[in-house]
Amino acid sequence: MKPIVIGILPQARIRERLLAIARGTLKPRPSDPRIWFTSMRSLAEVLSDENRALLRLIREAEPDSLTSLAELSGRRPSNLSRTLNTMAHYGIVEMRRENRQVRPIVKGTEFRIVA
Repeated sequence: MKPIVIGILPQARIRERLLAIARGTLKPRPSDPRIWFTSMRSLAEVLSDENRALLRLIREAEPDSLTSLAELSGRRPSNLSRTLNTMAHYGIVEMRRENRQVRPIVKGTEFRIVA
């Protein structure tokens, strides 16, 4: 699995970059980040040691629901759901609905940070 490339820029610069791409004045390279954070602090909150361990657990155990992941991880389902939804917002995890359950799927466990 290829590492997920993460970029860090101030909000205004991210907006400028997206507008330049929309205008066609900037063509992103395949190696450019797809996920952007506005600070190292916000990145550190999402990819904390505990959350990276959770990503590895999901990848290895392949749980079929949030309930089974809660049992495996020892975390409360509400806390787990909030954490995974934040990661899904950034594209690190996919929350796939299957038979009235939500199954977490990890998009990557390795990251390359471009600051």
